[in-house]
Amino acid sequence: MLKLVICDDEKIYRSDLKRIVGTELDLRGVQYQLLEFGCGEDLASASDLAEFHIIFLDIEMKHLNGVDTARKIRLKNKDAVIIFVTSHPDFVFQGYEVRALNYILKPYDRAKILSELDAALTAAQVPSEQYYLIETRGKSVRLLLDHVKYFFSDKRSVTAVSVDETYVFYGKLNDIELDIPNYFVRIHNRYLINLKYLQSIEGTNAIIDNELLPVSRSSKQALSIAFAKYMLH
Repeated sequence: MLKLVICDDEKIYRSDLKRIVGTELDLRGVQYQLLEFGCGEDLASASDLAEFHIIFLDIEMKHLNGVDTARKIRLKNKDAVIIFVTSHPDFVFQGYEVRALNYILKPYDRAKILSELDAALTAAQVPSEQYYLIETRGKSVRLLLDHVKYFFSDKRSVTAVSVDETYVFYGKLNDIELDIPNYFVRIHNRYLINLKYLQSIEGTNAIIDNELLPVSRSSKQALSIAFAKYMLH
């Protein structure tokens, strides 16, 4: 699980950053834990400091400032991605010593935050489970995409067949295809499969966990190429 930290002695800035970052991670389906600290001392003395992956750290804090906090962090966690937060860009040059990735200026610019978050996720190299949010039977359900074998559409409803359970919900296969990882491949206008569970392609059928699913003529070549690339990955 991705572990993020926001450390700022001003609650309003912590809340704003938490809202922007949390919303983006929810939309991406990333499983995460986001912790808040109101001072550098508490962050530097956290028992699980070595486990943090991404840290948004205010520079201008009372008592222990952000740069000194970062120095203490580096004694226990050399790999965490540190992004400084500041009202004064002149301070950011001190970040080179503690290998800060970059900085974000106050007041916040949402596009800048998302850009730095994206860079931080790449730098952190944390494998994250990906989910797809659906509405079914009057409740919201997060589908763990790694466990979904295939999606099947029938008029206005879509069936997600996973290793654990089958879910039926309203939706369009075209929209789902745009929102999920590219290890899902369209094999038919009514089927979208997870290459992880594709055993073989036999004639006009794809064998998914011992189940035969139809492959359209227009999709067969793209499926064969995608399957070959997946097997070589």
